[in-house]
Amino acid sequence: MNTSRSEFVAARGVRLHVRRWGHADTPMLFMLHGWMDVAASFQFVVDALGGDWQVIAPDLRGFGLSDWPVAARGGGSYSVQDYLGDLDALIDHYAPSGEVNLVGHSLGANVVCLYAGVRPQRVRRVVDLEGFGLAAAHPAQAPKRLVSWLDELRDPPQLKRYASLEDVAARLIKTNPRLDPRRAQFLAQHWSKPDGEGRFMLLADPAHKVRGPTLYRLDEVMAVWRKVSAKVLHVEAAGSPTLAQIAGEVPLDEFKARFRAFPDWREKIIDGAGHMVHHDQPEQIAALIEGFCA
Repeated sequence: MNTSRSEFVAARGVRLHVRRWGHADTPMLFMLHGWMDVAASFQFVVDALGGDWQVIAPDLRGFGLSDWPVAARGGGSYSVQDYLGDLDALIDHYAPSGEVNLVGHSLGANVVCLYAGVRPQRVRRVVDLEGFGLAAAHPAQAPKRLVSWLDELRDPPQLKRYASLEDVAARLIKTNPRLDPRRAQFLAQHWSKPDGEGRFMLLADPAHKVRGPTLYRLDEVMAVWRKVSAKVLHVEAAGSPTLAQIAGEVPLDEFKARFRAFPDWREKIIDGAGHMVHHDQPEQIAALIEGFCA
């Protein structure tokens, strides 16, 4: 197993934890994890990389060992714009000039795709692992959304605590039955920590459970995607349950028409995997990343 180094970078007043694999003189891959996940999630892909790469993977704000700024404020919610600003600061820190290769999973994929549109001159390649955006929202949904947001501020959601690391690993396997038990044990150590009362708490700010007050504006997102100049590789699990859930009653081909906004887009379907494609098929994911970004 390749060993990562932990670094902390100040970004926009927030202390971000970054895992860094490889040597400083090798080509860079920035990797952004998904919702309720941490940077260590990419360990299996890093181990499967055949070439010499420097992988830089932050714990997004409010996750892992990065600061939890919303918790400190006593309420509120996180936004994609928060992560976008942090990514901009991290790229400026680690790669002050030139183009970079971006890999993102789920939430992280949505962030890197947006970044490639707002900073097209800084992005060379984008690998989007199971990133679909969200279902298109409609203005009529705004009143209910605001009510829900206010209610959650009044009574903030909480995250479950677990009796042991084994229970945390079992929870990961319950979410993803394909997950190898040894990988689940590894992830549990980075996904949680002792809470000081004999149990284990997840390394995630419960405020992530609060849905923000604003609706998802697909037309604005697609306007950003149209500005992407980098080549984009979309990687999707065969029969992706996440795609089906987000699309709802919208036919999948109609839902995925949104990807036509990207000027240069292609996709790869992965068998034997679910939403956590980088856990289920890390060797395939590593090979796709290397082939696309080499």
